[in-house]
Amino acid sequence: MSKTKSLWIVLGIYLLAAAAGTAVYLLLPEAWPWWLNLLLADAAATVLTFVFSCAFRNASVYDPYWSVQPLFILAAYALPKGTGGAGVWVLLLVAFWSIRLTANWVYTFHGLDSYEDWRYRMLREKTGVFYPVVNFIGIHMMPTVVVWAATLPAAYLVREGTALKLPAALVMTLTLLSVWLELRADLTMHAYRRSKAGGLCREGLWKYARHPNYLGEISFWWFLALGCLLLYPGKWYLLSGALANTVLFLAVSIPMADRHQARKEGYAAYRRATRSLLPIRK
Repeated sequence: MSKTKSLWIVLGIYLLAAAAGTAVYLLLPEAWPWWLNLLLADAAATVLTFVFSCAFRNASVYDPYWSVQPLFILAAYALPKGTGGAGVWVLLLVAFWSIRLTANWVYTFHGLDSYEDWRYRMLREKTGVFYPVVNFIGIHMMPTVVVWAATLPAAYLVREGTALKLPAALVMTLTLLSVWLELRADLTMHAYRRSKAGGLCREGLWKYARHPNYLGEISFWWFLALGCLLLYPGKWYLLSGALANTVLFLAVSIPMADRHQARKEGYAAYRRATRSLLPIRK
């Protein structure tokens, strides 16, 4: 199957998932908390995506959900009734983040029958008959819940039509630095892989940190959440999404990546010489 055909199929799957999630949200009682209805709708869209992942025997069908989900949520709240200055600002920032991250996935994706994230293949090999459960809970539902929670501060600002104030605007604007970190790290890694040098990439930001792209992803959600907290100091619980996202990277993504890289020659010395996240000399 060609890459183009695969991308069209994935697009169709996501349109169906968006329709399913929207239908569930509209059918749920309005008396229920909006964040709960959003979670249930998000879960319904994830279940549909999971079904197609199983149908194509490729869990990477879910990969772009991480970057598409927040933008769709914010747009779905903003478009019908509009929003305030803070809502418009976070919508623009999340759109920039979403487009960049989705474009990066499109660049690395080769087709439904020729590409699946190495982490999913590893989990399939290790868990055997239990892989369907691991696939549904660990690969699909858990990231959905984490990103749902991380998106809540931005969704709250959009729903409330909050006015934009300078301190919050400045903090949220720091998300652009986070996106730049991810972009710079990804471009360096893509260039290194095209060179077919093999081994470990120790160029650019990768020279000083083993996971600079993850640092960008973690800090992006923290800056959005802190900006929301400046506007609503009493809603400290909205930081929980950024915290959950950080825990996911520190406890799952980074250890898995480190174990995967450990097979390469010179990794032990590289790990001793470089920090995990912060791109500064050790």
